[in-house]
Amino acid sequence: MAIRVLADDLIDQIAAGEVIERPASAVKEIVENALDAGARRIEIDLERGGVALLRVRDDGIGLSASDLPLAVTRHATSKIASLDDLEAVGTLGFRGEALPSIGSVAKLRIVSRDAQGGQGHEIRVDGGKVEAVRPAAHPPGTTVEVRDLFHNVPARRKFVRSDATETGHILRWVERLALSRPDVAFRLRSGARTLLDVPALADDEDAARRVDAVLGPEFLERALRLHHAAGPVALHGWVGAPTAARAQADAQYWFVNGRHVRDRLLMSAVRLGYRDVLYHGRHPAYLLHLTLDPRLVDVNAHPQKLEVRFRDSRQIHDFVFRAIERTLASARPGPDSAAHGATAGPTGTATARALPDAAVLRAPAAPMQSAALPFPPADRRMTVAVPATATAWAVAEAVTAHDAAAPLGHAIAQLHGVYILAQNAAGLVLVDMHAAHERVLYEEYKRQMQGEVASQALLEPVCVSLKAHEVDAVLAAADEWSALGFGIERLSPDSLAVRRVPAILGARTDLAELLRAVARDAIDETGARHFEEPGHRLLGTLACRSAIHAHRRLTLPEMNALLRQMEATERADQCNHGRPTWTRLTLAELDQLFLRGR
Repeated sequence: MAIRVLADDLIDQIAAGEVIERPASAVKEIVENALDAGARRIEIDLERGGVALLRVRDDGIGLSASDLPLAVTRHATSKIASLDDLEAVGTLGFRGEALPSIGSVAKLRIVSRDAQGGQGHEIRVDGGKVEAVRPAAHPPGTTVEVRDLFHNVPARRKFVRSDATETGHILRWVERLALSRPDVAFRLRSGARTLLDVPALADDEDAARRVDAVLGPEFLERALRLHHAAGPVALHGWVGAPTAARAQADAQYWFVNGRHVRDRLLMSAVRLGYRDVLYHGRHPAYLLHLTLDPRLVDVNAHPQKLEVRFRDSRQIHDFVFRAIERTLASARPGPDSAAHGATAGPTGTATARALPDAAVLRAPAAPMQSAALPFPPADRRMTVAVPATATAWAVAEAVTAHDAAAPLGHAIAQLHGVYILAQNAAGLVLVDMHAAHERVLYEEYKRQMQGEVASQALLEPVCVSLKAHEVDAVLAAADEWSALGFGIERLSPDSLAVRRVPAILGARTDLAELLRAVARDAIDETGARHFEEPGHRLLGTLACRSAIHAHRRLTLPEMNALLRQMEATERADQCNHGRPTWTRLTLAELDQLFLRGR
């Protein structure tokens, strides 16, 4: 078949397929143009999911009569004029493709009045055919009206979903745009229903009000505030507490210089920041704004501008990862901490809560001298530790009421050898002793491993029998084992010899069981997915195996020692696997459970 030049209308329709995927794509492009035009109020009206009618009104600077024909001409734009402009583009749109693409697959009408002009004008485009500009009454600003989307592209029309589905996609896009610009008022209506109506806010300090209006109050109630800057790069927003993680990644919002993006590098940095506080299979919730010099990011990397490319991707990745990690590390029990994890509600139903804004959390304390607690041997005969006399209860109550430095209160009992019961001025605190001790040990191991690791040779090597593939999995991380102070070598295809161990390991550590557990984790992706580095995976397993387990009887001083260590430990709200370590029932909640005061 001979090569031929395609007709202009066919070229336009092919190009439109890259830019206008569905009605929501058209809304995104038109609203972004309105924002670039300085609009402070944007109104969107829909019929039949935007297929029958899609109208966007704004109060921006408007277009003159001479600009209207250029606005519907492909690759005509006022936002860039040279390659230098493209490399430092600061507007949401810049290619000059959106309106011509829409006009090639729909009936397009643009009515606008230049803010400096005295009369409005309109232009119509039907299936790529442009009509002459004519006068039209219109206030300052622009109205873009799209009717019968894809009416001349039957193949594309078949892929349009139901009205409810398309309306849902549009609503989600408008919500993202509203989150990116709290200084602009947005209203979205479908027929007679108002789906979104948010006023413009005076300054960025009120951004939380916009988040509350768009995402609901529960998002902020279960999120930590983040603000981090380094040179020309700044990151601010909210990261959800690990206990607010979701089954799907449907509450993740990234904005780069005000542009909503779905960037793999940024999402990877967030996942790494949550690596050892998130339960496997769950997805964090967050809303983050990254601002940087436009010359450091390439926004011309995706037809719909949903992906970006950073000039120094490694630096940006590390910057985001460290900011997330430090914010989550600040989440520890503090004097103003709210209850978190599973908390009994009015009817006794478990409801999820998280810590409040990171600003009220305690600053990191000095490193602990030792993570080990002087626990006596396990005793399965007694599962509840109770103070010996009523005086112990009175002392705990008196100390708790005046000790603001002990937000987890003071222990009063051990329940079924699993939970520590403590009381503070606010009410009752319940602690999962294994999960809590696991986090304490893990953070202490990480701290000690950052320096030169002290290790000691064994008088006799410990021989461990494993399956051949498990031996291979352990030796595949030989460098990590060596860096942690272990000396391991193969004795036979299915056995290993441990000749050296780190000094932080207790004398009672079962080395054989430890190696078997780590080997299982190394070959089981499900069990290790929340640890990104072999060293962290090993330390996590080590902490889990070394922590106190159920039915271990603790004395009151031992329980209080664990509570104090939790308060001084980073990320103490979750164990290494993402499970909550503590929760609280306030006196008001207890009174409600027992109908006191009614």
